[in-house]
Amino acid sequence: MRKWIWLMLLALVAVAVVGSNGSTFFEQRSSPAIVQTIPVETPEPQAELKKVNITPKVSTDKLLNHIQKLNFQRYTTTERSLTRTYITTELRKLGWKPKLEKFSDGVNIFAERPGTNKAAKAILVGAHYDTVALSPGADDNASGVAVVLEVARLLGSRPTPRTLQLVFFDKEEAGLLGSQAFVSKTARLQNLGGAIVMDMVGYACYTAGCQKYPTGLPITPPSDKGDFLAVVGDTEHLPLLNAFQMLPSTALNKQESNLPPVLTVPIPFKGLLTPDTLRSDHAPFWYQGVGAVLVTDTANLRTPHYHKPSDVPATIERSFFTGAAQIVVNTTTALLEKSEVLETQPPS
Repeated sequence: MRKWIWLMLLALVAVAVVGSNGSTFFEQRSSPAIVQTIPVETPEPQAELKKVNITPKVSTDKLLNHIQKLNFQRYTTTERSLTRTYITTELRKLGWKPKLEKFSDGVNIFAERPGTNKAAKAILVGAHYDTVALSPGADDNASGVAVVLEVARLLGSRPTPRTLQLVFFDKEEAGLLGSQAFVSKTARLQNLGGAIVMDMVGYACYTAGCQKYPTGLPITPPSDKGDFLAVVGDTEHLPLLNAFQMLPSTALNKQESNLPPVLTVPIPFKGLLTPDTLRSDHAPFWYQGVGAVLVTDTANLRTPHYHKPSDVPATIERSFFTGAAQIVVNTTTALLEKSEVLETQPPS
């Protein structure tokens, strides 16, 4: 009996020895690895990237297409009605809700896109759509109408603090009747910060002596070539006028390189000493105390086609016209993003 007990004990010892040498029944644990601790450098907090709003780019093809569509005399009642149909149809395509505002001698077209800040005064962009008799008025003023429609396309759905208003004046050629009727509704002017009025923005000339200037101009003419865009404003609203010299830095470099030079002309005493500067739809705004600028290629001081049958689409200078439109879009975009008062502030 004792012999068997000893034999069993020897067998158990043998099994234990084999297990300790790597038996598949008893898995040997590996020694813990030695890990060297290395300090981790925390990166410096980076400044949050600011959102960059690129100024929308105008389309030369769309601008010229509007001029082609309006290539007819817009003088009679029927012709001006056809013009209103075209303008309102284009606005509705872009999501606007134009309103016809009748006055004794004609019909203005008005549309509005509210801003996000009710306290910020609106910016108005406008142009007259009528012509003199016997002229299809490609430059005078289908060019201005085309730019307003391009503003409507590019900025109509862009949220901005300021409200954007559009107006197409009737009967400018009959003595600024449309703009006079528009400003006669004084209640609407209370929330208007400034107006940008275009009258002929599509013609340029590049030969010496092709540009003339009116007498009494309060600035020194830059040259005798008509390669610049003129912006005329009253001295009571210099921030509005100067906005055309401070284009957004976020505009595309390619765009900026193609823009024509801008000549800003500050007019004192509401143009009483320079009556040539009162010949378009900005003037009635001045006499209501509202800041307004006239954006122009200087009309008969430059183009030989002024009020003539030869004012046709073929005489539009494509590059200059596109650049002029881009300047208006750039400046309008910048003004809509701000809330500052556009009146000239007295020195402190």
